[in-house]
Amino acid sequence: MDERLIRANELYERAVFGGDDAALVAADRELDAIDADLALARGKVVHARFLARRVEDPAELPLFERAVGLYHRVGDERGEAEALFWVATYHQVVRDDHDTVVPVLGRARALATQAGDDLTLSYILRHLGFVEQAAGRVPAARELFVESTELRRKIGFQAGVAANLVGLAHLADDPGEARAHLDEAVAVARECGADAVLGWVAEARAKLG
Repeated sequence: MDERLIRANELYERAVFGGDDAALVAADRELDAIDADLALARGKVVHARFLARRVEDPAELPLFERAVGLYHRVGDERGEAEALFWVATYHQVVRDDHDTVVPVLGRARALATQAGDDLTLSYILRHLGFVEQAAGRVPAARELFVESTELRRKIGFQAGVAANLVGLAHLADDPGEARAHLDEAVAVARECGADAVLGWVAEARAKLG
């Protein structure tokens, strides 16, 4: 059983049998934190299903928005940053709406930086890179992808490094640079078992020639 759920039950008993009404406030916080994690996890599963089937599920955005509200309520900046990122991802990936995501990703970036969450920050920078790429601002997009990749190397997120290298190949100045990024992406993806990224590499090679 989740430790927070155990604490919530202990707090319930303290309130009922010990007469400590303040324990109920603490219990609510524990349960809100659990609900936030669950909403975020469910939303990510729904999004993964969208990526596989390309069929929008109306439950996705409300799950992420619920997570944002709950994390904010309990003062979890790291969780709120991640949930905000997923709200932005919904608009960007599912709705192809890059304009809406900019302020959301900006807020997420500030919170992730404050919380020291380099993993979420790497995702935020990657998706800000997509915004710049869609607007035709290739140098700015490349800079964001490079920064994201450096963070991913730092924390050992190898699958994410491989994914970013594919993105950098699409932003490369010349074919030689693109091939180098894709060759490294293959090596990293094979090392960490990121088989889906190998498919992205094949698609990129076909597109880039």
